[in-house]
Amino acid sequence: MDFLIFTISMAALIYGADFIIQQSEKIALHYNISHFVIGATLVAVGTSLPEMAVSMSAAIKGNADIAVANVIGSTIFNISLVLGAVFLVAKKISPDRDLFAKDSAWSLFPILIFILMAIDGKLNAIDGILFLLLMAGYVIFLIGSNQVEQIDEELAKEKFDWKKSIVLLLIGFVFVVVGADFAIDSASNIARTFGISEWAIGLFLIAFGTSLPELTISIKSALKNNADLAIGNIIGSNVANFTMVLGVSSIVSVLNVDLSKNFFDIAAAFIVSLMLVFITANKLYNKSAGIALLVVLALVIQNSLV
Repeated sequence: MDFLIFTISMAALIYGADFIIQQSEKIALHYNISHFVIGATLVAVGTSLPEMAVSMSAAIKGNADIAVANVIGSTIFNISLVLGAVFLVAKKISPDRDLFAKDSAWSLFPILIFILMAIDGKLNAIDGILFLLLMAGYVIFLIGSNQVEQIDEELAKEKFDWKKSIVLLLIGFVFVVVGADFAIDSASNIARTFGISEWAIGLFLIAFGTSLPELTISIKSALKNNADLAIGNIIGSNVANFTMVLGVSSIVSVLNVDLSKNFFDIAAAFIVSLMLVFITANKLYNKSAGIALLVVLALVIQNSLV
């Protein structure tokens, strides 16, 4: 029964996030915001809502391992699986934006700050506020670097309906919040039944599920030759996961973090973030980079499950 509840709750998380993403993108595009900024802000925050809902619910229930592991695992999946898949399916990737000069450092800042904050073994409300301030700084940076683009022609033809968008946004939020609550309870029960640690459940099972919105949106964007939105979504989602998700969760409840015990997984998240910087620095937007990222993911999974 727990497996069924978990599957249904994850589906609710994903569909709820999809409602939020679609409506957020419509609102942003009607105000002529660049695809990268849309991907790195509204779409990124939308795809990070499952992680936020899950981690907040876990923090409230006292499951700190799930709350933190969800963020670490999502970072690993977002870069290795999602970005790797984007490189493999896209016919050509040539972002208009200089991702290395403007954005690559943002994939490293949050995880470095997380490690520094967690040296004392916990994340508290003060840490959470600092995380949220970092997110605010990221949004201000993106707004300042917005490049005006032509509005999508098909979208421009649509009659924009604020009432419909608000209703769908509310439905999305309900799905995400309710789905997260059931996902945590069922995942914890599964972990206890099979003797699996809550950290492992959060790192793989929940993190993979909550990364599905990023995977879906990014692949769709790549297939439409919209690399800016796809890569912006990945970078923005990782920033949002550390700053918003851990920020709000640690304000709700103090999160205990064991850096030494979970060294490999945290190091893996840092390494794939470094790989993203290397790829953008050398403009390695190709299938070889995609295969390399997926190989790293396979090695992480193999080592963690041994």
